[in-house]
Amino acid sequence: MTIFETSLETFDDDVLAASDHTPVLVDFWADWCAPCRVIAPVLERVLAERQGALRLAKLEVDEGENMKLAGHYRVRGFPTLILFHRREELARFSGARPANWIHRFLEEHLEIDA
Repeated sequence: MTIFETSLETFDDDVLAASDHTPVLVDFWADWCAPCRVIAPVLERVLAERQGALRLAKLEVDEGENMKLAGHYRVRGFPTLILFHRREELARFSGARPANWIHRFLEEHLEIDA
């Protein structure tokens, strides 16, 4: 599955280990966050256009212990998206962005074609 939910308990396997094979973009979001709701369908469209070249992990920061991950990665606002590849953070951005901006972000940091 290219879009999935993750949590503090499963993050290491879902994101870090999985990023050894396929880049994983982690969406740190909250239900009360209006920009989070704006970017969600944009991210779904970008992932569909990437045809499996990227996975999206959704981390709801208000569920359980998930805020600890936001603290660990020094996330200060929502949404914040962090791109992981080979278990390393490559880049991040915050706020709602249009699809073409996200495509350029991915191309720049993953050195892939549109």
